[in-house]
Amino acid sequence: MTENQDLYKKAAAEQAVEYVEDGMVLGLGSGTTVYWLLKRLGELVDQGLNIKGIPSSLRTEGWAKEFGIPLTDFSEVETLDLAIDGADEIDPAFQLTKGGGGSLVREKLVNAHAKQVIIIADQSKMVDRLGKFPLPVEVLQFAWQRTADKIEALGAKPVLRERDGEVFVSNNGNYILDCAFESIEDPRALHNQLKLLLGVVETGLFIDMTDKVILAGPDGAQVINKN
Repeated sequence: MTENQDLYKKAAAEQAVEYVEDGMVLGLGSGTTVYWLLKRLGELVDQGLNIKGIPSSLRTEGWAKEFGIPLTDFSEVETLDLAIDGADEIDPAFQLTKGGGGSLVREKLVNAHAKQVIIIADQSKMVDRLGKFPLPVEVLQFAWQRTADKIEALGAKPVLRERDGEVFVSNNGNYILDCAFESIEDPRALHNQLKLLLGVVETGLFIDMTDKVILAGPDGAQVINKN
């Protein structure tokens, strides 16, 4: 990540904070852009802002605690007022690829139970068509090789994710296959095909979940509403 990208992520995150209101219950997304969101929210909590958050990953939970953001969970809350999250790719229809950090299932659950979803990112994440970033697919550990075969039959090259020389295990105890498609022509259809495969827990395609995108670049943060 370049220094400029870090500045852009910070700008997008701080713009998103403008949509946070006192008394809200927030969905706290995952990723490097969300780090800046949590840092700013923590400052506002110190100044008296009354909010609670549900984190979408253990990493986010750790950051939230570090910055003093009060947390809750779905045993106490049915609906979130607002979820703010990052993305690996965003297409013009606001369909997303997510899961580069490995938290796609929890992120999707959090976003699905929010009244509004705002995606924050640097401008490089906006693409004409999804597919350049390998699609994360969370799968059961058992028989993952056979699940990978089924995904490959759909035109992908699935690679079992590793980190520091070890197989990566998600917060949910599953494996992640990073699936390289040359291009994803129909994200909704591909998501549905993958979900029907035995062994697939969830895909990193977030379909029709995003209401607003905040992109930041050299000219500052730009708010884009869904058409």
